[in-house]
Amino acid sequence: MDVKALLQQIAGGTVTPDEALARLKAAPFEDLGYANVDTHRHLRQGAHEVIYGAGKTAAQIAGIVGAMAGTENILITRVSRETADELAGRVDLRYDPVPRIAIARPKPIEQPIGSVVVASGGTSDIPVCEEAAVTAETLGSRVARLYDVGVAGLHRLLARLETVQSARVIVAVAGMEGALASVIGGLASCPVIAVPTSVGYGANFGGVAALLAMLNSCASGVSVVNIDNGFGAGFLAHRINTMEGCR
Repeated sequence: MDVKALLQQIAGGTVTPDEALARLKAAPFEDLGYANVDTHRHLRQGAHEVIYGAGKTAAQIAGIVGAMAGTENILITRVSRETADELAGRVDLRYDPVPRIAIARPKPIEQPIGSVVVASGGTSDIPVCEEAAVTAETLGSRVARLYDVGVAGLHRLLARLETVQSARVIVAVAGMEGALASVIGGLASCPVIAVPTSVGYGANFGGVAALLAMLNSCASGVSVVNIDNGFGAGFLAHRINTMEGCR
């Protein structure tokens, strides 16, 4: 429930105090039987609930979106093309197949703020990068992409040094040995969020090698999220980017 909108409706006389009270009785969540939709998430955290799409049917996702009345730019992560196609027949939807993110009731962000940089070690890391970038953009951050700037050709990153050093927060995404996060951490004065990916050969162990390398980074100011967790990195980047004192 959008409490601010409800208060505006009361002030405008389109909703009576008794009607508003009846709506608020259902807060802070709505029980759909298969999901408890957190209607007060935005009040507590500054962002509406994000729907994890994997394992959910299109009907279930549509029901959750329906319970989030008045909410725009609802992020739905890890959605297959098939589910997205079916869901598009039920709700207003925009789908990006690269990060597998759908956005229900999409609305352009008129004034994105700050500066989030998302950098990838290689082209194969782009799906995870885009999950981070689209998440941060949908929440309202301005995002710059630096793709395929890994340590095998360090000059590619150094050529974009101005972008790196002007960022408020950087998401460094890499598989293989995961060295990109340490390199960026040594070049930037802002927080760096490292994202290990499952990209790599056998001894990469599905991203564990990159994860351990990032956890052992010698660069200060580097934090690490889970393997392939572009969403978590993008959400955290947006939160850092919009903190008071960082604007």
